[in-house]
Amino acid sequence: MVDFSAIVGEQQAFFGTGKTKDVKFRINALKKLEDYIDKNDKDILAALKADLNKSAFEAYAAEVGVVLDELRLAVKEIPKWSRTKLVRTNLKTFPSIGKIYPEPYGVALVMSPWNYPFMLTITPLIAAIAAGNCAIVKPSAYSPATSSAIAKMCEEVFDPNHVRVIEGGRKENEALLNQKYDIIFFTGSPSVGRTVMQAAAQHLTPVVLELGGKSPCIIDETANIKLAAKHIAWGKFLNAGQTCVAPDYLLAHESIKDELIKEITKAVKIQYGEEPLKNEDFPRIVNEKHFARILGLIEGQKLVFGGKSDSDKLRIEPTLLEAEPDSPAMGEEIFGPVLPVLTYNDKNEAIAMIKSRPKPLATYIFSSNKKNEQFFIENISFGGGCVNDVIIHLSASNLPFGGVGESGMGNYHGKAGFDTFTHYKSVLQKSEHLDIKLRYPPYDEKNIKILKKL
Repeated sequence: MVDFSAIVGEQQAFFGTGKTKDVKFRINALKKLEDYIDKNDKDILAALKADLNKSAFEAYAAEVGVVLDELRLAVKEIPKWSRTKLVRTNLKTFPSIGKIYPEPYGVALVMSPWNYPFMLTITPLIAAIAAGNCAIVKPSAYSPATSSAIAKMCEEVFDPNHVRVIEGGRKENEALLNQKYDIIFFTGSPSVGRTVMQAAAQHLTPVVLELGGKSPCIIDETANIKLAAKHIAWGKFLNAGQTCVAPDYLLAHESIKDELIKEITKAVKIQYGEEPLKNEDFPRIVNEKHFARILGLIEGQKLVFGGKSDSDKLRIEPTLLEAEPDSPAMGEEIFGPVLPVLTYNDKNEAIAMIKSRPKPLATYIFSSNKKNEQFFIENISFGGGCVNDVIIHLSASNLPFGGVGESGMGNYHGKAGFDTFTHYKSVLQKSEHLDIKLRYPPYDEKNIKILKKL
C-alpha cells in the first residue's frame, strides 16, 4: 500500500515553502485546471456516463458546468478574498489598529462521494486551492471511471506535492484517516461522517461534513400545482434520485394531493417517456447493493405509478407511492427514484412531522402565499432550499451550501468555500508612541472609576 504518511509529509513540506500562499500561484493553478476541463470535458462526460449513465446534458449541467462556474468566480475574486482586512479597535487598546489576515490551514483531505463524483470532488478542491492549501483528494471507489479521470487530470495539472489524488476503497480510506491533516472535508452519508469525525478527533482536526437526510417538499393549497409538479419531477428523478438535496418526500395539503399526483404523473411521462426503463438517458443505480435496498423500500407499498426495474441495467423507473410516516420509505434517506407522498391539513401538523426527524439538508416550499412561505422558513431548521423550485440553490455560488445537525456542518461554494479552508488570524498592532499607565498596578479607586467610564 502507498505510504500515506510520506505523502502527507511531502505536502506539509511543500506548504512550508510558502508557494501556495502566493495569490498568483493559486490563480495560475486554478486557470490551468479550468483550461484542462475546457479541453477535456468529453472525457469527463464519458466517465460520468460509464459510472452512472448520465446523459451529456445532465452531466454537464449538474457537474462540469457547476465546477467551471466555481472556478471562474474563484479566479476573479481570490485577490479580494485573500486581502488583509482592517478593523476598528476601541479605547481600551488605543492607540492601535486591528488587522485580520486570511491564511490557509495547510494540508487538506478532501473525501468525495459517488453520486456527483466530479462536481463534489472538484468544487471543494477549488475552495482549498483558492484559500492557499495543499490537498489530498480521495474520490469514491463506487465511481471508478470518474475517479480515474480525476486522477489523470490532477496528475497533469498539479504538482503532486500540491494536489495528490488517491484512488481505492475502504482500506485506502481507513489508512488516509489515520494521518494528521490541518482540515478534513467529507461529503457522504451520516454514518461514514461519524467515522470521519471520530478519526479527526484523535488529532483535533477541524472537519466539514456535507451529509444528507430526508429533505421534505411542502406543497400548500395555494401552490401552482402544474409548475410544482414539473419542478418536483425534474429534481427528484435527476440522477435517478441519487442526489443529496433531492426532495426525499412530499408533504402535500390534503386538498390538492390528487391534483398534484395527477400532474407529477404527467410530468414524469413528458420528461422520461411512457417507458422510462427504455430511455437511454435515464441514469442507473450505482451498484447492486443500492439497487436491492431501494427496491426493498417499495415492496408491498401502495404504488401510484412506477415500481418496475431492470436488474441487468440497474435501473428503477420513477416511482410515486402513497405513504404514511411509518412506511419503509420514510425510515431512511431514499437516495433513489422513489417519491413518497404524505398529506397534512394544518401547517403546524406539517411542521411537527418534519421536526420529528433529524434536521434536513434541504427543504422545498411551493406556495403562492407569502405568509405560508415565511411560516415554513421560520419554523423549520434546514441546511438550505428553495421556494417554488428544487435543487437549483446549489447553482448560486453566492449562497453558502451546507447542512445543519445530522445533515452536516460547515459551508462552501463561492466565498463560503474560501472561508471554510481559511483561518482568519487576528492581530492588534499597538503604537509605541503612547503608553497609558492606567493598566499597570498599583491600582486605586481612581483607576477603577476611569476604567468604568471607558
